[in-house]
Amino acid sequence: MMDGAYFVGRNEILAWINATLQLSLTKVEEAASGAVQCQMMDMIHPGIVPMHKVNFDTKTEYDMIQNYKLLQEVFTKLKIEKHIEVNKLVKGRPLDNLEFLQWLKRYCDSVNGGIMNENYNPVERRCKGTKERKGASNFTKGSNKSSNSLLTNSLSTVGGVDNSGVNTSVGRTKQGKVSTASGAVNATGTIQAMSEQIADLKLSMDHLEKERDFYFGKLRDIEILCQTSELENLPVVVAIKKILYASDNRELAIAEAQELLSQSLCVVERGGYNSEDSLPKGD
Repeated sequence: MMDGAYFVGRNEILAWINATLQLSLTKVEEAASGAVQCQMMDMIHPGIVPMHKVNFDTKTEYDMIQNYKLLQEVFTKLKIEKHIEVNKLVKGRPLDNLEFLQWLKRYCDSVNGGIMNENYNPVERRCKGTKERKGASNFTKGSNKSSNSLLTNSLSTVGGVDNSGVNTSVGRTKQGKVSTASGAVNATGTIQAMSEQIADLKLSMDHLEKERDFYFGKLRDIEILCQTSELENLPVVVAIKKILYASDNRELAIAEAQELLSQSLCVVERGGYNSEDSLPKGD
């Protein structure tokens, strides 16, 4: 389970999705609808996903569930034994969606050595869905609010006239409008990336604080045990307290504790040791 893909960060996952499917996602939660996963499977296994049924403009959890049903059907056809936790994914929780996208990347990398189909046109495939024609721009609203942002990118790569009869000069005109906002888009992306880094750092700090409190609690339990009247004069307990209360020189405290234990062993060998016997001064 702990494949290298499960350590891929969210920024790398988003960059992979955007480059592969010509999208502009800024958060992993934007893939919670299941549409991205469906199209990734369509790219890896062309024609296996009925793209006309995939809803890229979901408004409710019910719509999202329908996408995941399509995805599960594809998994069944391909005999992929992967349980899709739909109830968690549709809630848009970042960690749940990131984990599923990490698995998806691992799977895509395992097919054909990770080589993508260069003849696959993600924009054209999305446009085959009747629902996508209404919601393509809404799906990518996080980074570009132009209603033709995805189609503009595809038009700029085709010479002459496209399949719909629109001259590419129109596409270039629209690109000119989009480029005026590129600076703002880049700034937004930078802010978003920094916000995600801050969130990651906060999670790491919370984890470290919990770990610190856990081990502090263990040390406190040991201290309380050492302060028990029946045990506090035993050499081993005194040695433990020397280590617990050492302020700076850890090596010196350990050496003193070991010396104390050695002395107590010598006493035992000579004739026994009573817990009420006094210890050397300073101990």
